Amino acid sequence: MAILFLIISILLLFSYLVHRRRCCRTPLLIDWPILGMLPQVLSNLCHIHDFVTNVLRRKGGTGEFMGPWFTKMNYMITSDPMNVHHIMSKSFDNYVKGPQFREIFQAFGDGIVASDSETWKYIRTLQHSLFRRKSFETMVEDTIQKKVLNSLLPIFDHAWLHGEVLDLQDVFSRLTFDETCIMVLGYDPKSLSIEFPLVEVEKAFDEIEECIFYRHIVPRSVWKFQEWLQIGEEKKMTKACKVFDQLLYSCIATKRQELNECNKSNGDDLLSSMMMMGEEKGKMVHDDKFLRDAAFNLFVAGRDTITSALTWFFWLVATHPLVEAKILEEIEKVFAAGVGEKHEILGMEDVKKLVYLHGALCEGLRLFPPVPIERKQSLKRDTLPSGHYVNPNSIILLFTYAMGRFKEIWGKDCLEFKPERWISEKGETIHVPSYKFISFNAGPRTCLGKDLSFLQMKMVASTLLRNYRIQVVENHPTIPAHSIVLLMKHGLKVMITKRQF
Repeated sequence: MAILFLIISILLLFSYLVHRRRCCRTPLLIDWPILGMLPQVLSNLCHIHDFVTNVLRRKGGTGEFMGPWFTKMNYMITSDPMNVHHIMSKSFDNYVKGPQFREIFQAFGDGIVASDSETWKYIRTLQHSLFRRKSFETMVEDTIQKKVLNSLLPIFDHAWLHGEVLDLQDVFSRLTFDETCIMVLGYDPKSLSIEFPLVEVEKAFDEIEECIFYRHIVPRSVWKFQEWLQIGEEKKMTKACKVFDQLLYSCIATKRQELNECNKSNGDDLLSSMMMMGEEKGKMVHDDKFLRDAAFNLFVAGRDTITSALTWFFWLVATHPLVEAKILEEIEKVFAAGVGEKHEILGMEDVKKLVYLHGALCEGLRLFPPVPIERKQSLKRDTLPSGHYVNPNSIILLFTYAMGRFKEIWGKDCLEFKPERWISEKGETIHVPSYKFISFNAGPRTCLGKDLSFLQMKMVASTLLRNYRIQVVENHPTIPAHSIVLLMKHGLKVMITKRQF
């Protein structure tokens, strides 16, 4: 009964605030009796990232969110680089993911994203050794080149010849899904083809991320009640997890059989490598649950984050022709140095020479970080560099989206798309501390695949930009979707024109 009353109250106040906003728009959060600040957040949900950014700007970069009474939805939100540095590095041991995070991110299991302490250290050490292998880097390069040549370019040619509109976000989502499946599982679902087939596991993965976002914006009692009754978003979450787990456990079973039959697994994919490294004197060290959780977390790191980065990057480049011209000029210089034919893809060593393209990708990540919010929980009492006090078990949200939009961090031109801010007078890439540029996390949890991700994005971007002119469909809305990853709600609809050499 209490839950029903809370929901009805929220809906009534939500309707009132929507009406009120037509007359007066204010970025200040009001702490209402019983309902806290949640109604105003819900009323601004359609542009929540910019709304919170404006609130933080007026609060000096750090503020508190008070949720409805008795819901445990009270958070401290910060975009202050010094606070981020303190939480992610200097006082790393005091700020963990915590049990609430693991409950909300239940689908992640005990993988590297949600784990803490010794479990996290073990997984990170294991995956660090896997990523450093030369054979894995070679496999990644080979996978990207084959996918781009055999799948991505034919789709672009087909769209150009038939004058079709492409949803670039859907294309990149399929590309990275296939590449991640190959690199992690050694399996190609072939979702990227001219037919654009419906791949159930890919759709399931998207639904899981949307449901996790939903758990962030409603009281725990509400989504727990839905989980118990298996209704609404929680029913969708359960079904999606079953679909995706079926794929993961099927791949694990197949590779177990390979190991049992010939004492080795075929391929350099990460799942096979983890199994081989987990075999100790004939005893299975990594059980199926461990492998399932590890694979799921690798999917999150390798799929939607790159999809997000490439989608926003191509939108920015398509709407900034001078930047596009400079990128093309740089690409042609590298190709002229003897790399190759019309449709040949630059390799990993070649794309390292693309300094301006690297700066443009960094600008896209600064303005549109794939993971716009990082969540931490304190273990002990603490004081942040901003002077804010932190109690034990406090939830802190690091709002990375706002960090790219503060003039105190990036200057008065912080809202401009300027790759030049990443390039020194000598023409070299400028290093920016991770606590300011936090797209790949910061401190001990810095993304292990950061360098490979940049190389992957450069290989795709340089190939597409050299061969095609991409034009965004007129009046196409580009607003963030409601997901834990910063994707476009309506995709990115574009028209393709082939470049003439």
